[in-house]
Amino acid sequence: MRSTKLMPLTKKRLGYLKAANEDHARRLQALLAPLDLQSLKARYETHLALRTRLPPDQGLTTYYNNIHRDWAWGDEENTASVELVLQALGDGGLGEKALVLGAGAGRLAYDLHQSTDTALTVAVDFNPLLALLAHTVMSGESVELYEFPIAPKTLEDHAVLRTLRAPKPVRAGMHVVLADALRPPFRELSFETVVTPWLVDILPEDFSVLCRRVNRLLAPEGRWIIFGSLTFNHADPALRYSLEECVAAIRGTGFAEPTGHETIIPYMCSPASRHARHERVVTWCARKEQDVDSPSQHQALPDWLLQSDEPVPLLNAFQTQAISTRTFAFVMSLIDGHRSVADIADVMTQQGMMTPEEAGSTIRTFLIKMYEDSQRQSGY
Repeated sequence: MRSTKLMPLTKKRLGYLKAANEDHARRLQALLAPLDLQSLKARYETHLALRTRLPPDQGLTTYYNNIHRDWAWGDEENTASVELVLQALGDGGLGEKALVLGAGAGRLAYDLHQSTDTALTVAVDFNPLLALLAHTVMSGESVELYEFPIAPKTLEDHAVLRTLRAPKPVRAGMHVVLADALRPPFRELSFETVVTPWLVDILPEDFSVLCRRVNRLLAPEGRWIIFGSLTFNHADPALRYSLEECVAAIRGTGFAEPTGHETIIPYMCSPASRHARHERVVTWCARKEQDVDSPSQHQALPDWLLQSDEPVPLLNAFQTQAISTRTFAFVMSLIDGHRSVADIADVMTQQGMMTPEEAGSTIRTFLIKMYEDSQRQSGY
């Protein structure tokens, strides 16, 4: 769309967003500077050999809004969360050493450490943006970053510069570690408490295997606090456990029957967004009764992807994808600005790739999806 056709307010909004995004990029670069990514010289295969990586549905900014929820939007959700976890812990508190796996931007770990007398709390997350932000804010510094609400209330709410800060610098004994929750860099039997907030159902691993990993991290009589949603989204339906199956998996991996309850709490309620919701969360406490065998070390990728000289297996999914990709590429190659839907359908029929009865509707459906995808706003 040419700028001459834009309303004055539209020009103002787009100019505002352009300036905010440019400023935001500079702020993110400064925050991530300690990683010194430009100086990394190792080969790609070396990094793959670490056998840990972000799941395909996660990236640096996947949980970006959690930063603002934790340190800028107010305390309603944060207070509700820490109170539920403390209630599940009871009088025993966190013990001497506590581990928060999947700590994100760190507010729950911070609140738990500040609310108890534990000597050591370790907050683990493998998202460097969230981990660096958590460390910086907990140390007493403030950070200014933009929030880009999903459904802004006003023109100015399309990009809101937030000041992120903790209520006060965290007391001694709080540490943020950049690591993978499925490959935690700790000795076994090291912690009296392990907390997994909003984590167990997003990990790319069978929940029953995760139960064994947590068991091996806990000291005898240690406690596992599960907090958040239980909405598994594995490709295999057998791994999309119900609440009852989760209880059975916990009981079958050396833990006592988990105690706790379900509660509806506010979730991701930005003051600048028209979108807000409430979630039903579980808060469970499972006490370790006995040790179980350690599961094999988690591998995010198979050996044939880590070793460049191993043959790539001809998986059924790959064969299906190959056929789909060839068809997709062929249809796209027929789009030249002159052919109609009917023309493209005729070519597909002549090539024997579709029957005359199915070609027209199939091509139209395919192009509708392509068009709608091209018009859809990408998520931040």
